[in-house]
Amino acid sequence: MADRVTVIGWDGSPLTAAARSALGAATLVAGAAHHLALPQVPPGAERIRLGSVALAARRIAGHRGSAVVLADGDPGFFGVVRTLRAPEFGLEVEVVPGVSSVATAFARAGMPWDDAQVVVAHRRTLRRAVNVCRAHTKVAVLTSPGAGPAELGLLLEGVHRTFVICEELGTDREQVTVVTSDKAADHTWRDPNLVIVIGGSVAPGVAKEEGGWIAGRAPGTAPRGWALPAEAYGGDLGEGEGELLRAAQLARLGPRVGDLVWDIGCGSGAFATEAARAGAAVIAVDRDLEACARTEAAARGFGVQLQIVRGTAPHVLENLPEPDVVRVGGGGAAVVSAVADRRPQRIVTHAATRDAAELVGRGLTEHGYQVECALVQSVELDTRAWTETERSVAFLLSGLLPDRTA
Repeated sequence: MADRVTVIGWDGSPLTAAARSALGAATLVAGAAHHLALPQVPPGAERIRLGSVALAARRIAGHRGSAVVLADGDPGFFGVVRTLRAPEFGLEVEVVPGVSSVATAFARAGMPWDDAQVVVAHRRTLRRAVNVCRAHTKVAVLTSPGAGPAELGLLLEGVHRTFVICEELGTDREQVTVVTSDKAADHTWRDPNLVIVIGGSVAPGVAKEEGGWIAGRAPGTAPRGWALPAEAYGGDLGEGEGELLRAAQLARLGPRVGDLVWDIGCGSGAFATEAARAGAAVIAVDRDLEACARTEAAARGFGVQLQIVRGTAPHVLENLPEPDVVRVGGGGAAVVSAVADRRPQRIVTHAATRDAAELVGRGLTEHGYQVECALVQSVELDTRAWTETERSVAFLLSGLLPDRTA
């Protein structure tokens, strides 16, 4: 095992005394090509060009001498330190950090970033990174080849955002460009780059100059709890939007950060708004103009980001991006079948009768879903006289696609 392993973060500024000392004593140096070209790298040191960090860690573990790993920015923030410290390598590392590329990018933009989400976009995670950009007003995206500004812009179709694109930060070729998301695909961007994605409404009651107390979130004034009553959404709710049924649907779907939720037949916007409050990206669909307006007002009132699409399902669904979970609030078996063709991991809907529930359930089963059905009954009481004021009954159906990972 190496006698000493030092990880040095490089941000383009001169190396610190501690970094120069460790690098000068190194008998093995690992890093990208531009790191290995630094004049401070000892000419007699073994050099490893970093591709797979795991492979480099195995080489370092078998090395006798002092090893240095060079990385851009802060190597402890979405960087090489996590892999190097994995138990299978048995490496104890010292870290000399640089300024992270995220901090540098926001500094170039002159913006605070304690309220920003930070995501990594690879080809396998690009869709989830895009969903975070849909759902949040300020996101820093650490890009990679094939998952850069152009791809982000294309996948954000229908959602307006502003991109601050920072190319080759800390080098002589550094460039910062501001474009709208729909124009990002019109350019060729140099790697490495980082994209700050901003836009959308601010949570109500929060002054922009106020600070928060937790990173990645803006302070909010939304009421506690889920499945809020009708008054929170402007009055009467439609069929299938009752508080207990909505709570059960939310529990079955479990919307979370990185997910894309479809809410088909969004009605008052109650379900769509609460799914967005959980951090998910949401596309709310309804053919009724008033329903779309109510949904927009609900989202604005809670300070969440929704994309609202007016149209009739199932036809309007054809051009929407792939969902992770779907609530079908209207349209019956035909719409549920069209949704199942898109293979979301989870689907929930409701039916008023057992026959209708069975028809929907059989359709989900034929599409390969594991189906559950429960009769949900709620009775509202006036607690002054303990008399019944309202009763609702519905069949709650949920489908889980077992071959799709979470």
